[in-house]
Amino acid sequence: MTQHRGKFITLEGIEGTGKSTNVRYIQEWLSARGREAIVTREPGGTPMAEEIRDVLLRPRQESVSPDAELLLMFAARAQHLHGVIKPGLDSGKDVLCDRFTDATYAYQGGGRQLGMQPIAVLETLVQGDFRPDLCVLLTIDPAQGMARARARGSLDRFEQEAIGFYERIQHTYLERAKRSPQAYLVIDAGLPLHTVQDAISEGLEAFFSR
Repeated sequence: MTQHRGKFITLEGIEGTGKSTNVRYIQEWLSARGREAIVTREPGGTPMAEEIRDVLLRPRQESVSPDAELLLMFAARAQHLHGVIKPGLDSGKDVLCDRFTDATYAYQGGGRQLGMQPIAVLETLVQGDFRPDLCVLLTIDPAQGMARARARGSLDRFEQEAIGFYERIQHTYLERAKRSPQAYLVIDAGLPLHTVQDAISEGLEAFFSR
C-alpha cells in the first residue's frame, strides 16, 4: 500500500498575530479529522537549528550583518528540512510550521531590504522545488502587533526593531500572497480570536476539499 505524503502548512505574520495560538488550533482541527500533525517552528525545529535560533534572536551589542543573518536562516532551514520536515511528510503526517521561507523573504528581503534575488538563490539551493502546500498568513496593524508583543515581556533582537521594519515585512508578505493567491490563506488577526479561527477553519475546509 502506497504511503500518502502529508501536507506542509505554514503560519506566517509579524509579531503579535497569534501564530502560536493558531498553530495549536490547526493541530486540533486536523486531529479532529483523523490527521496526525507534527508541530515545529523556524528558525529551529531540531537541536542544531534551535542553537542557530538562539544566535539569531539573542539581543547583542555587536551589529549583525543582514547577509550573515540571511545565511544563518538558511543553515537552520537546511537542517530542519533534513531532520524533521521532509521525514515527517514522507511518513504521511502533516507538518505545521510556525514560519518558513516566506518569513525570510519578508524579514530579510523586505525588513532588512536585502531584496528578493539573494533569497531566491538560497531557496533553490536549499529547497529545490519544495514549497509549502498552504501558507496561513495572519495580518495585523504593525503598531497593534508590537503592542501585543511588548505585553508578553522581554523582546528578542527582531522585536526591538522600529515600526517601519514591520511595515516593510507585512507589505512583503501581502505582495507575495497577491502574486500566488491559491497558495495563501490571508486572515485579519486583529479581529476577535473566535472570528480568526472561524476563518481558518473555513479556509482549511476549502483547502482539503480541493
